[in-house]
Amino acid sequence: MNRLLSAAAALALLALTGCGFTPLYATPGVTPSMAAIQIHAPKGRTGFLLAEQLNDALATDRSAPPRYRLDLVIHERRYGRGLSLDNVSRRYENHLLVTYTLVDLVGGKVVKAGSAPVEVTYASADQPYAGIAAQQDAEERAAADAAQRIRVDLGAYFTAKSAQ
Repeated sequence: MNRLLSAAAALALLALTGCGFTPLYATPGVTPSMAAIQIHAPKGRTGFLLAEQLNDALATDRSAPPRYRLDLVIHERRYGRGLSLDNVSRRYENHLLVTYTLVDLVGGKVVKAGSAPVEVTYASADQPYAGIAAQQDAEERAAADAAQRIRVDLGAYFTAKSAQ
């Protein structure tokens, strides 16, 4: 039975290679291009978290000179939702809008621009430290989600560019 499953898996892999299937990040030119992006994020906690997430998501190669610069602008707002009987918010929405421009450092030309809107919610707590921890967790989740959206956008851009 195991031999049959192994043979079926091998045939499936051969079929995928024969049909021209290539994962998005295995395309030549995509991974090296994304690793050559220098991140410029605004100061502050959210900017730091976003830059950290993007450096991880793009697998930034800090040993090589950058080819591109990613300029980020962050707009963050927090809205109180779910009022209690004493008119105090028990839930909050954190709206994060990250707009970005990808600049080719050779010519100084903007080659890609976009935005990554993210909304996360969190519950407030009566204990002060728990409320701060919940807010910080929401900021971390929003930064991670925005970084993933930007990574996908940039991956699609570099895939289309390498196909030309």
